Amino acid sequence: MRDRNYNRKSGNIKTVRKRRYSTGSADNPFENYANSRKQSQSSFRKALTLMTIIFFTSIFAILLFANNQEILSKNLAKNTFLSNMLSKLSISNNSKEKPEFTLPFGPRRQNILLLGVDSNGADSDLWVGTRTDTMILLNIDPRTKTVNAISIPRDSKVYLPKGMGVQKINAAHAIGGVEMTIKTVEDTLGVHIDKYVMFHDDAVRAIVGALGGVDIYIEKNMRYNDNAGNLHINFTKGKHHLTEKDAVEYLRFRHDALGDIGRTQRQQWFLRGLLADLQKPETITKLPKIISVANKYVKTDMSVYEMTQYASLAKSFNMDSIEIAMLPGAPNKHGYTSYWILDPEKTQEVVDRLVYRQKAEGQKESYSASIMSAPDNVSEAQTLKKALEAAGIEVRCSGTLRSAHSQFIAHSKYITIDYYANLKKQVPEVKSRQFVYDPSTFMCAATDFTVVLGGDNK
Repeated sequence: MRDRNYNRKSGNIKTVRKRRYSTGSADNPFENYANSRKQSQSSFRKALTLMTIIFFTSIFAILLFANNQEILSKNLAKNTFLSNMLSKLSISNNSKEKPEFTLPFGPRRQNILLLGVDSNGADSDLWVGTRTDTMILLNIDPRTKTVNAISIPRDSKVYLPKGMGVQKINAAHAIGGVEMTIKTVEDTLGVHIDKYVMFHDDAVRAIVGALGGVDIYIEKNMRYNDNAGNLHINFTKGKHHLTEKDAVEYLRFRHDALGDIGRTQRQQWFLRGLLADLQKPETITKLPKIISVANKYVKTDMSVYEMTQYASLAKSFNMDSIEIAMLPGAPNKHGYTSYWILDPEKTQEVVDRLVYRQKAEGQKESYSASIMSAPDNVSEAQTLKKALEAAGIEVRCSGTLRSAHSQFIAHSKYITIDYYANLKKQVPEVKSRQFVYDPSTFMCAATDFTVVLGGDNK
């Protein structure tokens, strides 16, 4: 179908194309899951990506141990900027009163653009001539202390400002720096960017090294050898303690049917493992090294005061309550160039819901669900199916995924975080899982939500 422009008061989606794909065999709607390009739209790419990993690392490294004055005094020098800041946070954390969030927040929601840039292959400025391999738009609400995240595919086909024409969105930084990147995102999505935080690729290796490794569940066997690129990957399915070298290999792996989409989902699970390790008591002794990594590999227009305010707010975030989505679209190849063509209507739905926090009025009379599970979780899927049906929810289909992490995927505008919270009370078998909003892709049949029972579920 032909390209077209799309404009609304609350958004401006440009250069988009809609495509339709077959749903696979009628006898087995799951057999083409891995190879079908339609499934490249699946919820598994709805991920907090590389920049989010480092962003939360920097913030949580400051916060997670700020409530233990004794540990701080033993491990950090007195009267330094870091120790004084942590001590102040410790006092507010132990107070019965909640910390006040004044400027720079106020009551207004904030849009923070997280950018992860690659290497320019030179020993010059880390931030010059680099492309944004990963882009996340965070919407933070100080009043409700909640955060939503929209992942922007790096191959998204957009118009660049200043007459630069049609390009992939990740080229904006290489051409015009962070200013052009911000302007491109604002023009494409119809939003205002308040602040940005940019991270260099080398930060992941440095942070994992500072922590002494990260514990993570690897969802499948991974084997790949590239002598020219000096990349040798050999992981088995299961729990692993990744060194800094292992972490880079795990995050770079994309040689499966899901390609770059699979790499995006792995970045998400790496983040969760990283945050879990940050909560270990011994991490407090590694804080100075982690902060030095952030100083070298992080660039932002935030002041120190603003960062501490965001850090204070971030401590109240519940990772299981973060709603995430990726801009919906479809892959398209133009000559030798591959693009991600944004779906205008579905993209606007995502922006309206996650940025403008629009909610559907009323509720449905009945709801439907689908269940997808790892092969070793089939019996648990049957138990969940019975529990959902007992609660009056129609389970229209179920199937298995060889490579899956646990998620709760909302397809309908009526399936909100609040609905999910109530559902967990009514049907405990649903459990707490990452909440994803995906209005365009269904695992098997058109349903209101999908529960994914992954290999990491046990």
